[in-house]
Formats: sequence, C-alpha cells, structure tokens
Amino acid sequence: MKKKWYISIFCLFTVVVFGSILVFVFPKHNATSIKTNETAANQKVLYQQIKDYHSNISEKPQDARNDPVWKAIPGYNGLTIDTRKSFQQMKKNNTFNPKKLVYKEVPPKKHLDDILPAPIYRGNPKKPMVAFLINVSWGNEYIPQMLKILKHNHIHATFFLDGKWVEDNSKLALMIAEGGHEIGSHAYGHPDLNKMTKSDVSTSLKKANRVIEATLDLKPRLMAPPSGSFNQQTVYVSHQLGMRTILWTVDTVDWKHPDTRSMVMRVISRTENGSMILMHPTKESSRGLNRMIKGIENKGFRFGTVSEMLSEERVLPKPGK
Repeated sequence: MKKKWYISIFCLFTVVVFGSILVFVFPKHNATSIKTNETAANQKVLYQQIKDYHSNISEKPQDARNDPVWKAIPGYNGLTIDTRKSFQQMKKNNTFNPKKLVYKEVPPKKHLDDILPAPIYRGNPKKPMVAFLINVSWGNEYIPQMLKILKHNHIHATFFLDGKWVEDNSKLALMIAEGGHEIGSHAYGHPDLNKMTKSDVSTSLKKANRVIEATLDLKPRLMAPPSGSFNQQTVYVSHQLGMRTILWTVDTVDWKHPDTRSMVMRVISRTENGSMILMHPTKESSRGLNRMIKGIENKGFRFGTVSEMLSEERVLPKPGK
C-alpha cells in the first residue's frame, strides 16, 4: 500500500517538475502560440466586419430600359466589395478601415445597345451625376466666359454644335473642343427635324457631321434636335448614322431671358440624379453658370459629359463615405 502511495507521489512530482521546466525553457513558444491565436481571432472578426459592410453597401446592377415617360434610360453597374482583396489590405493592422475597401462593379445584363432606339432625356436615376447640354447656333459673345467658368470649376460639358455655325465660327468651335468638352451634333442650319422627310433629315445630319469632322477632326456620337423638335423617324436616322438622340431633363429656358437668379434657383431645385441640364450661350446662363454649379455641387452631385452620364460606370463613393 505504501509502495503504491510512494509511486503516486513520485508521478505527481514528476509531472509538476517537468511542466515547470517546459514553461521555464519554452516561455516564448507559449507566448507566440497565444499571440497567434489572438491574431487569428482578430482576423476572423475583421473578415466578418468587411462582410457586414459589404451587405450594407452592395447594390444590384440596373438594366437599361425603355421607360413610358423618360424613354431610353441607360443601365448602371451594381456595386460589391471584393472581400478577399479588402481583407488583404487591412490584415496587417488587423483594423477595419473603409478607406482600404476594394470595390468591384457588376455590369447589368441589358445595355442601351440592347434596347430599341429611343430618345434619351436623362441618365440612370441611381447615378449621382449631372451633365450640362449647351446647344450652340448663336451667342458667340458669351461662349468665352462660359468656357472660362467651366474650366475654373474643372467641368467638361457637352456642346451640341450647329454645322452651319461651325462653318462660320471655326475658331470658337476649336476653342470649345480644345477645352476638353464633348462635341455633339445640332444638325445643320437649325432645321425643324420633325417636319422633314427621312431623306432631308439624313442630309442635314450628314452635312453637319462632315463639317464638324473636317473642322475638329472628330465624329459626333450624339445628336440634339434643334428646339427639341423630332419624331421617331429622327431617332432612327440618327441611330443609323451612329448617333444617339439627346434631349434634356431640366431646361434653363434661357432663350426667353428669365431673371438670372430665379433661373438658377429653379434649375438647382429641379436637379436630381441623372439630370441633363439644357442651356445656350446667353447672357443669363453666362451670368448664372457659376452659381448654378456651386448649388448643384452643394446637393452632392458630380458633373460629367453626356457620354459619361450614359456610361454604366458607377460614381463610386468617396473614401471613408
């Protein structure tokens, strides 16, 4: 009995002593194991934080469609977060940081080219972008000032140029194009396209394009009907010539010479996601342009050309937003 008791005591003593030796000899190994476990646990939490953020911010893509009121509406890419790449960006510090998120766009299944040709009055209502449409057949004296304001605010607009005007004002046309602005067609001689035969519409648009291409070395991909007067025939002819028919969402009605302050406030109040704002080189738009820009920017919108508006590419959230 005593012998068994001695053996038990000896075994217990051996375990205690041997364990103490392990702790004494390998303390760094134990600390490293604990730290590794803590790191793994923290990384698991970080990965889950990224996934949770992804669930809150992800959006499905919007297909292009023909709307009963707004006609052709462009698609808009969906938004998701590349969870794996975002995790790789953050795992060194093991801290969730929205600025290090890696976004990924998801294209829609249906694009503008997949739907029947139709006029375009606006961008996608999910896109926080605004575009200026400036139709030019006259108003030369106001163009330099408007270009100066746009340049100062780092904005590129889309100028729809009348082919006859380009013939008569090639230097001003070059000034607009050299400012980085997008150029579209405004037909030739400011015709009423709605009242013209298919052949005459084609002749007017082709003539305008020849003049613009010869003067500015570019081929218009967009066409704005003079006075907004058009029909479905106009849309089809324009489409056959490789151009989309562009109208507007918000009209300054500057050609009626409204009170500048009232015009600016009205335009700002009506501007929303995807708005395309029509103006001309007039005294009213020249005077009110800078205030219009500031007011629209204060509503959180970014400016782009019409082509940028029609693009499915997202306006990504600013870092940390």
